[in-house]
Amino acid sequence: MKRPMHAVLAAILIALGLWALGLVRFIATLPSDVTDNRTRTDAIVVLTGGSDRLATGLRLLREDYAGRLLISGVAESLSTDRLLEQLGLADYPADLRHRIVLGHTATNTIQNAQETADWCRQEGVRSIRLVTAAYHMNRSLLELQRTMPGVRIISHPVFPDAVKQGQWWKYPGTLLLLAREYSKFLAANLIHMFGLTPEE
Repeated sequence: MKRPMHAVLAAILIALGLWALGLVRFIATLPSDVTDNRTRTDAIVVLTGGSDRLATGLRLLREDYAGRLLISGVAESLSTDRLLEQLGLADYPADLRHRIVLGHTATNTIQNAQETADWCRQEGVRSIRLVTAAYHMNRSLLELQRTMPGVRIISHPVFPDAVKQGQWWKYPGTLLLLAREYSKFLAANLIHMFGLTPEE
């Protein structure tokens, strides 16, 4: 009786060890800066999830990194003007406001990718600059590349102050966030590897 229990325990410990090694490797692959700060694209795409993402996307539009901006995953109740007010950008140039498109259907990363792909097809967009948090970038790229393989994607990560990516092992909150994101990234890879239909 003890041998099967020992075998199960050993298997669990090995699985946890492999998961932990994978987590460290995953964190090492996360972007630590913006590697392409020059290329102009057809559009900028922001995946909601923090004011720093939105502010960065709006700044990039203002600096003419692209002619259009899609913000995916915005609450139905928000208009462009109301969103800008909430961000303290009520003075945002009027001639740029009509270039901002709000996507109201997405509530998760999979839906962000589908919403973005649908919009890119409708608008004939062939290249985007993707703005999301650095810890979220790998999974976002995975989902977007799956839904729109013909579109060039330039990563533009942002680095929230609350996420201590450079010293993640010292901060339990950051470690928990990265562990959760790594687990979601693993699940997304398995879904695509086995040709499963991801949950919406």
